[in-house]
Amino acid sequence: MPQTLLIITNCPNEEIANAIALAVIEAKLAVCVNIMPRVQSLYHWQGKVESTTEIPLFIKSTASNYAALEKAICERHPYKVPEIIALPVSHGLPEYLNWVVAETLQQP
Repeated sequence: MPQTLLIITNCPNEEIANAIALAVIEAKLAVCVNIMPRVQSLYHWQGKVESTTEIPLFIKSTASNYAALEKAICERHPYKVPEIIALPVSHGLPEYLNWVVAETLQQP
């Protein structure tokens, strides 16, 4: 079975979060996207500590879709270097993991 991933990215606002979520779902690059409430992010950027509010996305997909998913996020994301990280899912309800794979299979 293909490796299931949880991909996390943060967006500057709801409009961009919704656009990314819809794009990856419509393209069947992800089976589900959770759009989380605003969070406060503190980070180093270009030699300074920055603080901003962001909208986290939790994207469920597979390793075989990662490259296309990363590209789709980057095409729609306004940050020069957006946070895009993928965490392997080592365990989960088998029916759920099968659903992730079945709904994100790329057609030839």
